[in-house]
Amino acid sequence: MNTEQFALASTFSPASREDWRKLVDGVLKGAPFEKLIGKTYDGLRIEPIYRRAKDIRPIEGRPPAAPWQIMQRIDHPDAATANTQALQDLENGATGLALVFAGANCSRGFGLDPTAGAVAKALENVHLDAGIGIELRIGTHGRKTAIHVAEYVKSVGLDPALCDIRFGLDPLGACALRGRSRYTWEEIARTVASTIKGLVTLGFKGPFAVSDGRIVHDAGGSEAQELAFVLACAMAYLHAMEAARIPLDQARTMIYARLAADADQFLTMAKFRALRLLWARIESACGLAPKPLFIAADSSWRMLTRRDPYVNILRATLATFSAGIAGANAITVLPHTLALGLPDAFARRVARNTQLLLLEESNLAKVTDPASGAGGIEALTSELCNAAWRSFQETENAGGIFAALQQGMFQARIIATRKARDANLAKRYDALTGVSEFANLDEGDATVLNVAPIALPPLGDKKYVFDALSPIRLAEPFESLRDKSDAALKLCGARPRVFLANLGTPPDFTARATFAKSFFEAGGIEAIDGAGVVDPVSLAIAFTDSGAELACLCSSDKIYAEHAEKSARALQQVGARHIYLAGLPSRFETAFRRVGIGSFIHVGCDALETLSAAYGWIQHPNIALG
Repeated sequence: MNTEQFALASTFSPASREDWRKLVDGVLKGAPFEKLIGKTYDGLRIEPIYRRAKDIRPIEGRPPAAPWQIMQRIDHPDAATANTQALQDLENGATGLALVFAGANCSRGFGLDPTAGAVAKALENVHLDAGIGIELRIGTHGRKTAIHVAEYVKSVGLDPALCDIRFGLDPLGACALRGRSRYTWEEIARTVASTIKGLVTLGFKGPFAVSDGRIVHDAGGSEAQELAFVLACAMAYLHAMEAARIPLDQARTMIYARLAADADQFLTMAKFRALRLLWARIESACGLAPKPLFIAADSSWRMLTRRDPYVNILRATLATFSAGIAGANAITVLPHTLALGLPDAFARRVARNTQLLLLEESNLAKVTDPASGAGGIEALTSELCNAAWRSFQETENAGGIFAALQQGMFQARIIATRKARDANLAKRYDALTGVSEFANLDEGDATVLNVAPIALPPLGDKKYVFDALSPIRLAEPFESLRDKSDAALKLCGARPRVFLANLGTPPDFTARATFAKSFFEAGGIEAIDGAGVVDPVSLAIAFTDSGAELACLCSSDKIYAEHAEKSARALQQVGARHIYLAGLPSRFETAFRRVGIGSFIHVGCDALETLSAAYGWIQHPNIALG
């Protein structure tokens, strides 16, 4: 056997950071290095390169080599159908069920009836003591639903201690989501504590209360804001149990957390890792030796799109990968068609198999905290910890999360983040594949079950009203434009069109024509490619033949300087209602506008504003009205 060792790259001289900077400066050609530094919505810097972090130990999470629980949403309103889905999921690889009840926090429009009968029917023949995880997704009716589940367990003769049930009590999340409460925090705290004590008396081991960061994530908040909310809610529940004379060492095991996982791989990993460190810090402050917190993950609702929904499968895979290797104990993947309606068997199977493939074929659970020591991830984790801790302290200083919500302090931060996020989405800095980028106007319809969303009764009396953290989906503004386009197609037989007036040869116009096509079709406006001419007469004939009402000049700056003005005049003479130019306004802007070029589209322009205005230039009144 040849035992000779080969040192990789042994013939190359060592490379320093300074050597790398010299090469980078050469590529930048005088541009500032700061151009390469990104920033998160918390203002955290993301450097282009990091050194390996030293003296770092893996963050303790799941037991070594233990898989996370593969949770599957059970949210069909018909309990018998929900039971069939649950049994099928368990037979085909799911190791847990997330029972979603109607009106629950983040129920997404569907869910089981929160009654004893529905609970019994949905759980029929489900062996709750066979090692599967059960997670209750409940809202304002949480206490009653938890009792129904507990009573069912007793009624079928099971030992509660053998059932792995996370009861999901989260009145703070319900208050934040709905922006109202019928009770004071003191009244809520006493109810939570008494419910937990009652479940413990029955023999359940919990955990019982959940601190759910999805509320903040869904509302457009940042990673640090989500973490701060989770910490503040968890601290409030700890105080409630302490006031009920539950020892802190026992109380902490009665709380678990839930975070959203999205397609930003590194930030998602850092967020999950940061929560474990932050919770350990709270435990230490309470005089307790830290123990790993149970963290559940849901793939992000706000990243789901109704358009090109199959891209959601890729987003969910990234989210699952990130949460899984960052130590999540349980993961629920939202089916890729959930934004369209109640998912069918195919979408449910894809959601389930996304996790099975990552666990069984990629073996992601075999290594504990594989990101440990990676400079970029460690830096993000540390900076997120600091930012979240500051926000958490500000919330505690305001009197706790309930008081911070009453004062509007906590919501104000999230609203500011959401506005910044909206601006970046409008300018397509935050790209949504299949929606704001690479839209497919000819996509087919995805299949969902023919089940209408549940109409919930009014919320009833409220004693305290404050700003609600209402959920969003990032794609909605672009999707509304696509809806207008679909309405035009149905009504008039054709979508709104823009003629790409390509000037010169393909090397002159291809880059900007490609940009313009993606730009306009993100708003549902079909782009008709011109052949590439500079003769105004030929250009005018091509525009007329295209059937478009809008035109966009596409070419190089050099060609624009020579041909843009006469091309614009020719397009205007044959009825172009609005003329765009693909590129930044140049020194010729005044002259260009004088001949009818009304808008300039380029990287960083407000695409949503421009596309919305385009519908105002289109003659069909039904399109303009939407």
